[in-house]
Amino acid sequence: MRYGQHGPLFLSGTYAENVIVLTLKKIKIDFTDTLKGLYPLEEIQSFFNILSEKYLNLSRIEVALNPDRTFSKTEAEKFRKAISRLKKHEPIQYIIGETEFYGLPFKVNKHTLIPRPETEELVEWILDNSEFRIQDSELLDIGTGTGCIAISLAKNLASANVSALDISEEALKIASKNAEINEVKVDLFQMDVLNTKTLPQQYDIIVSNPPYVRELEKKQMQQNVLNYEPESALYVSNEDPLLFYRTISRLAKRYLKSNGKLFFEINEYLADELTELLKSEDFKNIEVKKDIFGKNRMIKCNLNEST
Repeated sequence: MRYGQHGPLFLSGTYAENVIVLTLKKIKIDFTDTLKGLYPLEEIQSFFNILSEKYLNLSRIEVALNPDRTFSKTEAEKFRKAISRLKKHEPIQYIIGETEFYGLPFKVNKHTLIPRPETEELVEWILDNSEFRIQDSELLDIGTGTGCIAISLAKNLASANVSALDISEEALKIASKNAEINEVKVDLFQMDVLNTKTLPQQYDIIVSNPPYVRELEKKQMQQNVLNYEPESALYVSNEDPLLFYRTISRLAKRYLKSNGKLFFEINEYLADELTELLKSEDFKNIEVKKDIFGKNRMIKCNLNEST
């Protein structure tokens, strides 16, 4: 524990009255000293800026310009609790209960996977297919989680009818809140896609970011992912890593419209295997797309050779 001139800056028990005279500069120094060795310095600074915006309503520039801004006891307590959770490698998004995706705000919790930048690229790819901006097009997101894909599409395709499903009732509660926050209509329903043979209707687009991390790849995952994000949204067995893709592609064969398209986010190591699976299910025009990091991350296809 680091001590400042007023005593310990973050106490585990009752605060002394002099906590109220702690300044932003002193809190930031203690915050950095406590977490260094656990995170890179740039990430620690990012955490501090995120928490300052959340708890103090201060932008990064305002933090830099107001080093002598004093803390109340309540504000200091919020930072103390955040430090305690960060020391356990809990994701900052779960600590503040929110994140940003495709320029939109999203609530997150332990029941939902934290949206990734790579998934924003999948949304962008779908939106680039301008033919689906037609009136009353039907879109379905399978395994919606926070609703980030479905809600981002609904926000940018005002004339589309967007639906989304998930096996998790708790995830659907968060997705519903996120749709409300972002002022879009998304039809949400609970379904176990591995144990259904039907979907509600035909669709112009079916998209999914299903579990695709193999058990053997866990050793590559960071501690904050391993310990906190929902396993059911991440992992598949080594023996059948394409289980969700095979199941969803077979549903898509029956429930895509004749000119419809199927989009997936994918495991970078399994692009070839997934391409062969889609070919075996008679999909055409199969295209793999790399993400901003140069990794195979998305795939699209359709049933009609001419579309």
